[in-house]
Amino acid sequence: MGYVGYSNILGRAEADMAASNTPQHKSSLGTDDFLKLLLTQMQNQDPANPMEDKEYMAQMAQFSSLEQLTKVNKNLESMSGNQAQEQMVSAVGFIGKEVKAEGYSLSRSDGKISKVFYGLGEPVANAFINIYDNDKNLIRTVQLGSKAEGTYEFEWDGKDWSGKDVSDGVYNIAMAAEDANGKPVMVKTEVSGEVTGVVSEGGQQFLHLKDGRYINFLNIREVVSPTVVAESPDGDSS
Repeated sequence: MGYVGYSNILGRAEADMAASNTPQHKSSLGTDDFLKLLLTQMQNQDPANPMEDKEYMAQMAQFSSLEQLTKVNKNLESMSGNQAQEQMVSAVGFIGKEVKAEGYSLSRSDGKISKVFYGLGEPVANAFINIYDNDKNLIRTVQLGSKAEGTYEFEWDGKDWSGKDVSDGVYNIAMAAEDANGKPVMVKTEVSGEVTGVVSEGGQQFLHLKDGRYINFLNIREVVSPTVVAESPDGDSS
């Protein structure tokens, strides 16, 4: 005899338990649920057709696998949380320091413009940098010409394509280069700035720079302590 609302592959014990648990709307069985289901099934089995050893062992193996997977998931969640905390503690140690990290943003603040560093793994015949505002509008293209293999520093003058000074804020860059045969060459860009805070988002740690930019903690490549200016007793710096 079938049971209305449930598949015919379910036995009486499974159907009864499923019916009693319906209001909870569980999408999957937990460890306790599985064990209760197995025990109930054994208690209500037909004496004339008891559960075979193979079937019993198979269900016990499923229970063991479920329990192991539950423990693994809990351990992974714990490890992930601990790692995020460790990264946060490490990131806090960068506050007040000058850092250099992989990135593609620069800023203009009170007339000061941050620097961008780029590396070329081979000579290029032509290279250029596009500068975009926060609305992704292209405001300037700077031609760099041919360059030998090496690391370079780019300093933007803070002007747009018409020669006007842009407003203070954060800007993004996109750099491209090609060799003598017109084939694209990979360009690695880095940015620098002073760290003033740490922000955690999506399980990742970001360093908040003094000029308003954010860089991923994992992208840091160099850390430099800020330069301390010594002051003489008469008030003059040296």
